Amino acid sequence: MANFLPVDEQLDLLQKGAAEIIRVPELRERLEKSRQTGVPLRVKAGFDPTAPDLHLGHTVVMRKLKHFQDLGHQVIFLIGDFTSLIGDPSGRSTTRKVLTREEIQENAKTYTDQVFRILNREKTEVRFNSEWLSTLGFEGMIRLAQKFTVSQMLERDEFHTRFQNEQPIALHEILYPLAMAYDSVALKADVELGGTDQKFNLLTGRELQRDFGQLPQIVLMTPIIEGLDGVQKMSKSLNNAIGIDEPAQEMYGKIMSISDELMWRYWELLTDLRQSEIDQMKADVAAGKLHPMEAKKQLARTIVGGFHSEEATRAADENWARQFQQKSDDIEGLEEVHVTADEIGRDAEGRVRVSKLLTAAGLATSASEADRKIKEGAVRVEGEVIRQSHFLLDGSPKLTVRVGKRAKVVVLE
Repeated sequence: MANFLPVDEQLDLLQKGAAEIIRVPELRERLEKSRQTGVPLRVKAGFDPTAPDLHLGHTVVMRKLKHFQDLGHQVIFLIGDFTSLIGDPSGRSTTRKVLTREEIQENAKTYTDQVFRILNREKTEVRFNSEWLSTLGFEGMIRLAQKFTVSQMLERDEFHTRFQNEQPIALHEILYPLAMAYDSVALKADVELGGTDQKFNLLTGRELQRDFGQLPQIVLMTPIIEGLDGVQKMSKSLNNAIGIDEPAQEMYGKIMSISDELMWRYWELLTDLRQSEIDQMKADVAAGKLHPMEAKKQLARTIVGGFHSEEATRAADENWARQFQQKSDDIEGLEEVHVTADEIGRDAEGRVRVSKLLTAAGLATSASEADRKIKEGAVRVEGEVIRQSHFLLDGSPKLTVRVGKRAKVVVLE
């Protein structure tokens, strides 16, 4: 029999970064029963291997799966080799291109190779849904289809929009949520994880389990994480992603380029820290006990360290510091500009408006140009990329400020 932490301690980790849980009281009840019986929950997350390479956005659900695993529950990493033949319509305005079995098998191998950089291989149950879906047969699919109506399927946002816009909806796409729901029946899942874009599929699983006389699974949804720009979802096609196979130095530099605001989002969704620990770190930053840059460096070390060796992580950390934080190299030969607190809009908390700092230093001709440079990620203060409107001063009387290739030393008066 397994020994489990008190339910409140488990929820401190499990609720961290969760966008929605259906329903929390059910999860609490299931966790309590697990503690009493010593029987772990069966927690599943399904992944269709439709692309060969993973980025950090893909790992948000995987990391939540790891949290259940770390707490002693049985996690199931489900490869949707059969459902990949259909293609998940979630978030799609058009029908997905159908992959060949060879493409699916190749991508599946890549997924299983990469996922065990997060999950414990020995403690993970890896399943392929072709195991039951390929043997279900046409009769079995008809019996599944009897349990849902066409109007229920058209309630799905993607289908409703396409129907209203007279865009085609292929019949096989309507079968996707049925197939995914049957996965939960076949695996007798207690909990299923997925992104918020999967809500329709996940809830369909709850309904089908009821029809099969099973307790309906708890649904835990994670948010879709923003990319480096802090606006659009992380995607390689948008050039704002961090691939988990990227070199340590590249990963480290990309993480250091994000805004302070986005940093907390990454702490919540891409690390194993409990929410209470993150809240304490936030409080330390707000109280001036911890500088935001140091919190971000800790984040970079934590994330990079999860995918690379300790030696590679340390080298990335030191190399970034040499490149961006050694003031002697930055200051030598640069023009000095003296500015006052009034010119840069310094507030009681020591924050300055970045656009005013740039215009006062002569690195931007106007506030609008400065704001544009900030959005482009072209602004660095003391080596840190600035993407937010305000910047917290650390008490230093001199700042190295760069906009693109231009740089000046700003002396604060």
